[in-house]
Amino acid sequence: MISGAEWRDETSLLSTPFGDLTLTEEDGAITALGWGQAARQDRSDLLDAALRQLKEYATGERQSFDLPLRVMGSDFQRAVCTAILAIPFGHTRTYGEIARDLGVPAQAVGGACGGNPIPVIIPCHRVMGAKGLTGFSGAGGVETKVALLRHEGAAGLLI
Repeated sequence: MISGAEWRDETSLLSTPFGDLTLTEEDGAITALGWGQAARQDRSDLLDAALRQLKEYATGERQSFDLPLRVMGSDFQRAVCTAILAIPFGHTRTYGEIARDLGVPAQAVGGACGGNPIPVIIPCHRVMGAKGLTGFSGAGGVETKVALLRHEGAAGLLI
């Protein structure tokens, strides 16, 4: 579920093979996932569930997430994030394919992917350029994208 609104936030941290991931919850929804250390380590039922699901993903026990998400931004940003959420584990789509579905230019989809506030959970690493691998806004850039795709078994297209 993706919605748009803004409230108080809490943060928590999980170390994974893809780096230290920092989650932010605002009023009952995950609103951000970033790399690096959290300024503080908060606890809530939702953060605990999100951390558990991310750990399960990182250990290969989970292929999708079941969390309330709130994407701050335009209706277009939310539409692109919804399209990204529909890409199954281990699969990829191109910016152009998503753009065609939404009736917009591929470059606009690329910009929205780069602005995805909840990477990994909203799996923008599964979005490729027309000619293959492209950038990734998370820490480590393309190397992290490749690691996530390999983790999901989608790396065959990268070799």
